[in-house]
Amino acid sequence: MMVQVISSVNEACVAKFHHRTAIVIDVLRATSTIATALSSGASSVIPAETVMDAKALQRPGDLLGGERFCRKISGFDYGNSPAEYAADAVKGRRVILTTTNGTRAIHKSTRAEHVLAASLLNAEACAKLALELRRDIVIMCAGSHDEFAIEDGLCAGMLLHHMRCLNGGAGIETDDFGVAMESLYAERRHRIEELLMNSASGKRLLKLGQKQDIEFCARTNTIREVPYLSGDQLVLRS
Repeated sequence: MMVQVISSVNEACVAKFHHRTAIVIDVLRATSTIATALSSGASSVIPAETVMDAKALQRPGDLLGGERFCRKISGFDYGNSPAEYAADAVKGRRVILTTTNGTRAIHKSTRAEHVLAASLLNAEACAKLALELRRDIVIMCAGSHDEFAIEDGLCAGMLLHHMRCLNGGAGIETDDFGVAMESLYAERRHRIEELLMNSASGKRLLKLGQKQDIEFCARTNTIREVPYLSGDQLVLRS
């Protein structure tokens, strides 16, 4: 099985997704938020590319969530802090979510046969499901401000690590960037929160007083399900 790793959404082209499983990563914070909302009982999460799209998709009872440049969008119910999406806020409700990079990356992956959303919170479950789907895999790091984000690369390396462990150490091939991300994960796996705090994305969140979001997103394998794109909505798949 071949696993290709793409450094940012701007490096992705449609041809790379055909007949493959796409795994989208935006650790700080979109895919962490999506996984949290669904595990908290949201009926689905609808990724919207723009603020206007999100508003147009909203139906009575739906929640609007999202951010632009790390800040909650005016008039929306919630921002992009995963802790906001607890059970008492989202259980049984659809969430329409738009973010600067993560939801755009999901839309760019829709030509894939399967689309999964991964974060540090659910990396092992995502690796397991991706192997079970039996397609070559494209891991797309969403990035930040149109550039590679190191926390997404760390998660890509974590996914590759779990895939090798689950597959008995054999049968997984990757590209040079994937090899580099595996090495990053192997080196920093015991200092994940420190890496996130010192990343460019982490520093932006710290300046905005959102340290708790970094701490939340640095947790590993606390969620055992995977957001899976079914039509235009993400739902949980074990």
